[in-house]
Formats: sequence, C-alpha cells, structure tokens
Amino acid sequence: MSWLDLQGKAAIVTGGASGIGKAVSHALAQQGVSVAVADVNEETGAAMLNELKQQRGGNHIFAAADVTSRKSVEDLVRKTVASFGKIDILVNNAGINIPRLLVDPAGKEELTEAIWDKIVAVNQKGAFLCTQAVGRHLIETRRSGVIINMASESGLEGSEGQSVYAATKAALYSLTRSWAKELGKHGIRIAGVAPGILEATALRSNEYERALAYTRGITAEQLRADYKKVSIPLGRAGTLQEVADVVAFLASDRAGYVHGTIINVSGGKSRA
Repeated sequence: MSWLDLQGKAAIVTGGASGIGKAVSHALAQQGVSVAVADVNEETGAAMLNELKQQRGGNHIFAAADVTSRKSVEDLVRKTVASFGKIDILVNNAGINIPRLLVDPAGKEELTEAIWDKIVAVNQKGAFLCTQAVGRHLIETRRSGVIINMASESGLEGSEGQSVYAATKAALYSLTRSWAKELGKHGIRIAGVAPGILEATALRSNEYERALAYTRGITAEQLRADYKKVSIPLGRAGTLQEVADVVAFLASDRAGYVHGTIINVSGGKSRA
C-alpha cells in the first residue's frame, strides 16, 4: 500500500490522452486507480489507453468525449460507472489556448467571437458540465469524492496575447471556491492546481509559439529564450510529473482537509 492509499479508486481525467492529462492519468494509474481517459481525439486516446495498460497494468478505459457537449459528458459518466462501478475522482484537465490580440492593427491575429466562444466552451463550460454530471452522480449515490480543476497561474497574473485563456482559468478559481461551498456539505471535496511554465506540451506547439510570439512583437525563437528570463526562483521550467504528483496528492485522503483552494505549481514564478 502506498502512502497515498488510492488503490481501488476510480477516476475520470478529461483531456487525459496528452500533455498534463496524460501525466495525471499515469500518476493515478501508478497509485492503483482505475482511470477513464476522456479525450476528444480518439486516435490519441486509444494509443494512450494501450500505453497505460502496458506500463501501469490495471483496469482502464478510453472514452471519446467532448466536454462542451452535455450529452457527451453524461455518456462519459455512464460509461465510467458501467466499467468501474463508481467514480471517486474527477480531474477537469481538458483545455485549449489560441493566442490572439484584443486589437491587432495589422489584422492578422485579432480575437474573434468564434475563438472566444471556443476557448470558453472547452475551458470553462467543460469544467461546469463535467463537475455537474459527476457531482450529481456522487450526491445521488451518497458517495464522497474529489474534483480537481486544472487552472493556471495566468489566471491570477493575466497573460499578454492570451487574455481569453487567462480569463477562463481565473474563472476556475472562483468556481472552485463557490462549488466547494455547495458540494462540501455532501462530503465532496473540490480543489485545483495552477501550473506555471512547464516543459513542452500540446499547448506549446510550433503554431502556438508562432502566434503567441506575434502577439508580443517578437519571434518564436525570442519567445523560447524569454521563457528562461521570466522570474522563476527555482530557475527552471516545471515538469508534467510535478503537476501530476500534486493532483495525485489532492485526490488522496492525505489532502482530506484541502478544500476550495487552488495550489500554485510554478516554481515561485512572478513578474518581478
């Protein structure tokens, strides 16, 4: 038995097939948790499920899921319960980021309603739909449970060229606190993690870095160099594993009195 004592638990990890979600899925599976890897990308999800079973063993499933669709989310919950008999943990990790300027005089990378709606739908509405569906299941079955929201330090700091992304992550701070007041009375804990600058993930693709660099008036090469200049007292970017380890801790009873708060995992990053 490990210190976290998560053996036999069942979890849903949205966006669980890549990036932080993949690391979280592996971390939970390593602790003996049965993981429902939920992702909109079926090919990546199937490959992730195969990897998870080969490397971690145990009973896991992949569920194609669009977190912006109520029906898709409810199907995800039903499939997870049918496979594992229960849900103990939800990790609201699914998220997207499309860098854009509020006003771009050149007209190249200006924020549009379509982009606004897309980011808000995945990052904010998705967390709402998943938390509501899982929360309802936990209350109806009179089970305790843990819900973990993936925020970002940009939700507190703001971020040039990423205003909508930062705003959706800021919303998760408020939603986490508010839902904690509502769900806590049912024995359901809710908390969150706010990563800072991390090693490369799907969010840091070449296209993402090109667009973000443009919004800041620099080249992608300069942007990558600037990552190292940001004030991070630990002097390095974080790893996906370091974020996943905090999620695993929050999912366990070792964090039994951690509720309604979001833990910053950013190496002490600041704008100073």
